[in-house]
Amino acid sequence: MLTKSLSLAAGVAAGCCLFVSCAEQPHMNATAAAKAGAQRMTQVRTTAYTKGEAGGKRNALGVSLSGKHCMSAASDWSRFPLGTRFRIVGTKDEYIIDDYGTALIGTNTIDLYKPSRLEMKRWGVRHVDIDILQWGSEDESLKVLGPRAKHHYVHQMILGLNKKKNDQVATR
Repeated sequence: MLTKSLSLAAGVAAGCCLFVSCAEQPHMNATAAAKAGAQRMTQVRTTAYTKGEAGGKRNALGVSLSGKHCMSAASDWSRFPLGTRFRIVGTKDEYIIDDYGTALIGTNTIDLYKPSRLEMKRWGVRHVDIDILQWGSEDESLKVLGPRAKHHYVHQMILGLNKKKNDQVATR
């Protein structure tokens, strides 16, 4: 059973990596982002983490955390689903939600991956404006989270995602 679950998780992770990959995406400036319909969110609380912390060097998909062109970020996936791409306004820093953390559940906080402990400490806690370049997938989030539902914090995200789905159906 464990082998089957691991195989399923690996398959989902591989699919999500293709889905959420932004290394192939063109770099958009603020004007291009606005024309493409980017959604601006103001004063989003951000924190930072690095690979030396609990959770290790891999994101929720089992892939190495990225500090390159499109950097890893963590959130409550019921607020910012897996695959959400965003840019911090006034910078070229582009992130993709490919991780989650227990302290983020129930918050609108985004945890930004930083390649070093020094960069993480320098970031601290900041409230920044972000442009959402592409919203992630709630369905893909549920696929990754489903096998992990026994964990309370994962269960909370699943409940939040299902509530959003039910609310969307009710408003149609």
